[in-house]
Amino acid sequence: MRQKVHQKKIQKKNPIQKSIKLQNPIIMSNINLKQTTHRRGFLGYLASGAAALGLTALASPIKLNAQQQNANGKKPAPAVAKDAADLWFNKIKGKHRVAFDVTRPHEVFPFAWPRVFLITNGITGSPESECGVVVVLRHAAIPYAFKDHLWAKYGFDEVFKAGEIGPVFQAADAPVAGKTRNPFWNPKPGDFKIPGFGEVAIGINELQASGVLFCVCNAAMTVYSTVIAGQMNLNQEEVYKEWKEGLIPGIQPVPSGVWAIGRAKEHGCAYIFAG
Repeated sequence: MRQKVHQKKIQKKNPIQKSIKLQNPIIMSNINLKQTTHRRGFLGYLASGAAALGLTALASPIKLNAQQQNANGKKPAPAVAKDAADLWFNKIKGKHRVAFDVTRPHEVFPFAWPRVFLITNGITGSPESECGVVVVLRHAAIPYAFKDHLWAKYGFDEVFKAGEIGPVFQAADAPVAGKTRNPFWNPKPGDFKIPGFGEVAIGINELQASGVLFCVCNAAMTVYSTVIAGQMNLNQEEVYKEWKEGLIPGIQPVPSGVWAIGRAKEHGCAYIFAG
């Protein structure tokens, strides 16, 4: 008898696929900065501005030395010239090194804490010459890097909420100072008084005189100048150029704030978040 061999067909079970309900995309359009003074509203709009930017707008050009063939006919690896921002970090001196990461306006703290660091090191036997302090102004903290006329022209106090300094700021024009000037650039005697400390020298120029180094994020400068230029119907390149030329003397532009934090760490700085 012939035996029929019945082969069982083995069917592979398809994996269970879960249905994913996609929400309808939210279309952001016709955003007007004048309708809101809230920082989140403005920063949300920056996402669209950042997306439109090419990487070439954010990066410094890399200079490469020409490749030369050696006697064996092999090409050596190209030497990369150090960028000015990279060389700037060699200015960090002293054995007590810190980097303050400033991402947004935070009353007086981005400037008070560097001073407190220097004061308390002095109390414990380490003079300013033994302290290396770097302040990285990035993201929404970049207006502090600019001179007074840019604050007046572009309304930084409203755009970035940078004029909200708190009760420690006791200047005669405290309620409206941010509308016409950078409160932390060349402050007058008595402008800042901290309970328990009294009058404190926390102006950028005063901190620079004590050896504190300041740098500002070029990526954020590029994004913000692009968006604000669009809102004011101005030429972006001209606005960026004006901002670059309006930097406070001694403040170093860096490719990005996060890049600067990394470089500071490589130069032995401890990390401190300052707002």
